This record gives sequence, C-alpha cells and structure tokens, in this order.
Amino acid sequence: MTPLADAEAFARPRYAEAHRHYHTAAHIQAVIDALDARGVLTPAMALAAWGHDLIYDPRASDNEERSADEFDGWLAAQGAADALRRDVRALILATRHTSPPATRAEALFVDADLSILGAAREAFGAYDRAIRKEYAHVPDDAYREGRAQVLRHFLNRERIYTTPEFSDLEPQARANLQAAVAQLTMR
Repeated sequence: MTPLADAEAFARPRYAEAHRHYHTAAHIQAVIDALDARGVLTPAMALAAWGHDLIYDPRASDNEERSADEFDGWLAAQGAADALRRDVRALILATRHTSPPATRAEALFVDADLSILGAAREAFGAYDRAIRKEYAHVPDDAYREGRAQVLRHFLNRERIYTTPEFSDLEPQARANLQAAVAQLTMR
C-alpha cells in the first residue's frame, strides 16, 4: 500500500462513525478532489485531508487539535519525516478557521475544506441538512442562533476564499450563506 492508501485505511473507519452525516469519507474525498482539480494537491495535503476530521465530536471544541495529535502519532509510527509531520499538522490545525492561514498551502487547504459553501444550491442544502443532523442534540432555537452566527462569520469576511484557485466559488458561497442565514433567522 502507498502511504496515502495506508492513511485512508487508518482513517476511513472514523469517517464511518454513526454520528457523522457530513464529516464523512465523502467530505474527505471532496477536499482531495477540489485540490486535485485545481492542480494544487500535494502529498501533505492529501494526508491532511484524511487526518483533519479524524476526531469529530459535535459537542467538543478541540476536534482539530485532537485530530492533529492522533494523526501525527499515526504518521510518527509510520516513520514519516518530521518535516512532513509538521506540514500535515499545520494544515489540519488551519481548518479550525480561527485565524487566517499562515502559508499558501494552508490557504489552499482551508479553501478546499470550505468549498462546499460555494457548491450548487442543492449540494449546499444537503450539506446544511447533514450538519443539522450532526447537531441533533442542540435544541432548534439554540441551533438556529449558533448556526447563523457561524455562517455570518464567513459572510463577514472580505473574501471567503483567499486563493485565486477557489475565488470562482465566492459568488455562489455568498448566495448560499445569505439564503441559509435568512432561513435560520425566519421565525
């Protein structure tokens, strides 16, 4: 098996956990495909894709850190070079979306992770419904308020996508997000 195939075999069972509806192997493949279609996929990005949502607990706020730690431990056990491990870890942590990406690779990876926001309306709707299922434990009023806040965070950015490779998604992402926020705030 190739290292990427090994990573997929290691991670795939996590992405099949029953509580996942969006953060599944299909999301991972979509991230990889988005990067590949734009000719920017690197081995570190492909590995980070499989590691970035390894841990996904909708009740937790440290999923990316825990995913980075666990995936780094797995990479170390595979004998991965320190430089590759550092790159993969940085890419995974960039998907916290708490600060601007520090490198071009991080920016591309974050844009790929957010590419669903700029998908066709129907695909975005399916994503939005899947996220709601992942947060089924949250009462409707609290969910609507919290989800609207998250979506507004992206809308309030000067640009949702920071790389030229993903900039074509910007208009559709803004339309999707505005429609979703309007739906969430309707009573």
